Amino acid sequence: MNKTVVITGASSGIGAALAIEYAKKKWQIVLAARSVEKLNEIAKECENLGAKILVTSCDVSKKTDCENLINQTIEKFKHIDVLINNAGISMRALFNDCKTDVLEQLMAVNFWGAVYCTKYALPYLLKTKGSVVGVSSIAGIKGLPARTGYSASKFALHGFLESLRIENLKTGLHVLIACPGYTASNIRNSALNSNGNAQSESPLNEQKLMSAEKVATNIIAAIEKRKSYTYMSLEGKMLYYLNKFFPLLMDKIVYNKVSKETNSPF
Repeated sequence: MNKTVVITGASSGIGAALAIEYAKKKWQIVLAARSVEKLNEIAKECENLGAKILVTSCDVSKKTDCENLINQTIEKFKHIDVLINNAGISMRALFNDCKTDVLEQLMAVNFWGAVYCTKYALPYLLKTKGSVVGVSSIAGIKGLPARTGYSASKFALHGFLESLRIENLKTGLHVLIACPGYTASNIRNSALNSNGNAQSESPLNEQKLMSAEKVATNIIAAIEKRKSYTYMSLEGKMLYYLNKFFPLLMDKIVYNKVSKETNSPF
């Protein structure tokens, strides 16, 4: 039986790279995002590689869209083996300057979107003893300044997925928390400023960051090995371990790093 993967935020970046990698494996792939036009471009690439594709318009912050995504998947492919909660947005603004609407939007997409999709997919994933994946960030390990809403959403995602994993220790469900380091993608260009508008430019040198393709292959390898966590960069691994033992020192290191960004908020 052909296996089925559902990927949210599949129109660009890590989501699109995941779709291409699964297409090489001839999986049945469900591509979900708000932009159907962009999804159709990814779908053509996947179909050229021999994969069967379902394209679904989905705003993960809307519960009904998430329910429809899973219903369409089951109607077409009958089962789900992997759900990758990849859809996400970022922000860049000091909390003191930021409208609370911005933080609410971050939580709606990054946290509630994963909760909604997982809720509707879970009965089918339990049948296949499949995998639930949350694409998180080093911002879910250490709170990042000027990213209060982003870090909060990723910390919440970690808590949700860890709890889900423990609840299902005896059911065969696999739960993976994937934490890429800084990845070359559109997420920083579309990151929200203090007023909720896209900042339109990245504060980082995107050419020096981990590629979306490398992140995708790492995530798929972690799914296949049924890992609980994967930290994909040296920076992320160091942050995880050093923060456990030297949290106050890491506060200073993180502050200094962000303060050196282009047009830093500090």
